[in-house]
Amino acid sequence: MAHLTIYPIRHHGPGSARSVERALEANPPATLLIEGPVDADGLLPFLNDPALTPPVAVMAHVQGQPERSVFYPLAEFSPEFVAIRWALARGVPVAFMDLPAGVTLAWREEDSPAENAADPEAEATPPTDAVRADPLALLAQAAGYSDFERWWDALVESRGEGEAVFVAIADVMAAVREAEDAHNSERDLMREAQMRQTIRAALGRGSVAVVCGAWHAPALTPEVLAGEAKADPARLRGLPKVKVALTLTPWTHGRLTQASGYGAGVASPGWYAHLYRTPTQVSERWLTRTARLLRGHGLDASSAQVIDAVRLADALAALRGRHLAGLDELTDATRAVFAWDSDVPLRLLSGELFVGEALGTVPSGVPAVPLEQDLAATLARLRLKREAQARELTLDLREDAGLGRSQLFHRLNLLGVPWAREAVSRGAGTFKEAWSLRWEPEFSVRLVEASRHGNTLVRAANAAALSRARQAPDLGALSALLEVTRLCELPGAADFTLARLDARAADADTAALLLALPPLARLARYGDVRAREGDDLRPVFRTLVARAAAGLPNAAHGLGGEAAGALHAQVAQADAAVRLLDDLEASAGWVAALHALDAEGTAPLLRGDAVNRLRDRGLLDDGQVQARLAAALAPGAPPLDVAAWLGGFIGEDGGTLRHDPAALALLDAWVVALEPDAFGEVLPPLRRALSRLEPHARRRLGEDLRGLERPEHAASGNDDLGELVVPVVLRLLGVPLPIGEAHD
Repeated sequence: MAHLTIYPIRHHGPGSARSVERALEANPPATLLIEGPVDADGLLPFLNDPALTPPVAVMAHVQGQPERSVFYPLAEFSPEFVAIRWALARGVPVAFMDLPAGVTLAWREEDSPAENAADPEAEATPPTDAVRADPLALLAQAAGYSDFERWWDALVESRGEGEAVFVAIADVMAAVREAEDAHNSERDLMREAQMRQTIRAALGRGSVAVVCGAWHAPALTPEVLAGEAKADPARLRGLPKVKVALTLTPWTHGRLTQASGYGAGVASPGWYAHLYRTPTQVSERWLTRTARLLRGHGLDASSAQVIDAVRLADALAALRGRHLAGLDELTDATRAVFAWDSDVPLRLLSGELFVGEALGTVPSGVPAVPLEQDLAATLARLRLKREAQARELTLDLREDAGLGRSQLFHRLNLLGVPWAREAVSRGAGTFKEAWSLRWEPEFSVRLVEASRHGNTLVRAANAAALSRARQAPDLGALSALLEVTRLCELPGAADFTLARLDARAADADTAALLLALPPLARLARYGDVRAREGDDLRPVFRTLVARAAAGLPNAAHGLGGEAAGALHAQVAQADAAVRLLDDLEASAGWVAALHALDAEGTAPLLRGDAVNRLRDRGLLDDGQVQARLAAALAPGAPPLDVAAWLGGFIGEDGGTLRHDPAALALLDAWVVALEPDAFGEVLPPLRRALSRLEPHARRRLGEDLRGLERPEHAASGNDDLGELVVPVVLRLLGVPLPIGEAHD
């Protein structure tokens, strides 16, 4: 049998990566085998493409069911990635040797939804099984190191013993596996049988080097290969399998962390990337980078502090019996020297330093669904780049580039790929849009899922919009979708959605009609400003307003408090939409509905709101408003109904009370005349109504109340009650009392 060399490594370990590279250079094999799905061999050449930047992941998904997927991540400090690039650069044949992804995904169909789909190493491992999950980390802890990579550096890199250390690691793993035999699950046995079969085939062509997780090394020795030669084919016969598609997809450091739920994750990818790139002066360069980042956040960090922190980290390592300072010592030194024992600066640096967030890139020739290819071409045309770090982008819709980017973002959101999320624009006007951009690896899966709608972004978004229009549950959903189709520049879908909206409007209830008005008003008002052409939406808007106005009085009749509150919010949005469009016919129909609400039987909240809106439009003069207020405050009216009426009447800005002293005097007299028990009932809803006012409006009302001239009979007849009530109302309005009155 040809020579077989096994390199047991820790996944995503920079020390392991350097050691494997040195060992391969010292003893080049005829064939290199890597732990990974054998059906992904076609992707290996792309891993050495200059256009590829790690981290990336091999992505496999069931054909026609992209939601059933599995990922095999690779970072620049992953031993497997380093070994693959070493072999490709030197023309050494390299291949994967683990079970096909088609088998893994067939097994996944039987797994629970909570199982981590991004970690093939965790498939058969309970989350609490620390021995199986990361045995080398446990060895490092047993040796007194909190950081596996610094332990590995002291054991391997600094001693230069090469393959002898890998042999020692394999021996230790054999002992651990023998003690932990229960953890050799059926799936582990299947995977290792597949690895042995692949190794046997490769040995026929000459010497073989194997790079695998340390746990599997004892099962791949020549002795086991010989002993299981007849049993392995039987174990692999008849395994379930599904058809899969494989590709490379960008990955992020954040998805390599243990905190992300990745079973083979590491605590700090940023630290491991630093270890891999920095063979000497590790502590000095790490703390220098820390100081630079702190200064970038406006915090003090001097070169003298860097020197002090390095000395402190080395001292801590010595006190803890460690050969070199690890991440724990460096973090403690950073906290003590730069942060004065505060964790706030460290939290600021979490993404930049400890995670070291980075998004990989893949070459253009990698097999991908046409939708992904169209997105890549669109991004190149619009000069956009997918990034892991969040960034803000403001678009000017008067420019072709800004409008094109806006349409792209809206189309992706429609397809369920929320790379860009709308933010609040700091600039005024309708020509600007603000977006917050951050790419997540799972968006690649969503793109594959969205590809069922079409091969280009335009076709896929159009088909997705048509599907949503057919399934829209109500008129409000159709109206919102119509706005989306216009923002996406999808005229075909917009016409279809508009037709569906018009057809559904005939039998829609009042609430649905009211909810449909705001998006329509925005489209009819601003569609031409955004350089989008389409049908005039004013006739549809008028029709919906007329139907809503006809049904509103009945809908508002005899409602309870919660239902009235919900309808009140819908009326407010619809009223704003009518004002925005400022269409005479629509406004006339809406005003008629407001007059109809001002009638007996209407829920008090909505009746008071109607009076406020009619006054605001100048359709009720001061005398009419005062008459309605006096009627609402008439003796004998239930206090809670009066409070609800006042809640609608006061409105968002309290304009009527601020500009009509007579109305304010009526309200003041009513509050003063309340019995103590009634006042206790009215106080909470009245407080809620007044709390919506801006502080300056409440202050102005308090000043007006203080200056009111109360009738003599009120002052003499209920003097004691007035003295008790007025300070309470003033506090309710947020008006500070004079020292003497506050004391009394």
